[in-house]
Amino acid sequence: MVRTAYPCSVARLRLFAAAREAAGTSRDVISGATVREVIEGAVRRYGAGFGEIVENSRIWLNGDPASFDDPVGDEDEVAVLPPVSGGL
Repeated sequence: MVRTAYPCSVARLRLFAAAREAAGTSRDVISGATVREVIEGAVRRYGAGFGEIVENSRIWLNGDPASFDDPVGDEDEVAVLPPVSGGL
């Protein structure tokens, strides 16, 4: 039997504010070939509450606004930035 290895990218995930609180961490690594796959993997890992926060968040890839179809590689960072409120 011949085994074929399929390369799988593993992006660094950075979480801020409410996303960090819902996940219980500010950093993780999630496999996926696109921003969408990384985010979906994070929602599976952290649950529905995290998913609700992501729905209202901005997603960035390497410091720039991201599209869900953007490809990611091992050196990429996907960041979840929820809306922030507060202050006087």
